[in-house]
Amino acid sequence: MNTAERDRLEDCLRSNLQLHAEELKQLLAAVSDHWGYEDKIYRFYHQSFKVFRLTQSTAEIVAALQSLLPDQRLNEWFLEITAEGTGRDFTPDDNNRWLQTTRPIVEAFFHTRFFLEMACRYCEPPRKDQPLPSGWAALLYLYNIR
Repeated sequence: MNTAERDRLEDCLRSNLQLHAEELKQLLAAVSDHWGYEDKIYRFYHQSFKVFRLTQSTAEIVAALQSLLPDQRLNEWFLEITAEGTGRDFTPDDNNRWLQTTRPIVEAFFHTRFFLEMACRYCEPPRKDQPLPSGWAALLYLYNIR
């Protein structure tokens, strides 16, 4: 990708973050509250099927992030992590291999929540003449801009 294309994509991301700031912040609040975050992680340790509800939150976050640059493919590692942690339904056999089944769900949620948090933090992106903050750099990697 050439410099002009990178600049264009980064400018588009900056604009869309500002345009969708309120929606992103509402989503972050929902996936960070007691029932969206605290309870779901507890459910992992409690070995409750309710941890599988994280897959819905994860998919919702991925859709919100993708909508910021809909024509730009997201980072391959991110897509692999989220694919392994979504699209699953609980079966009783999952109790026999709890960690193997549910850790990808929790991991995918943590990664998507991190990027959503960074999107909210950088709704007012840093100026281009400032040192590159790690969270902004991570967002650029998410969109394959860096």
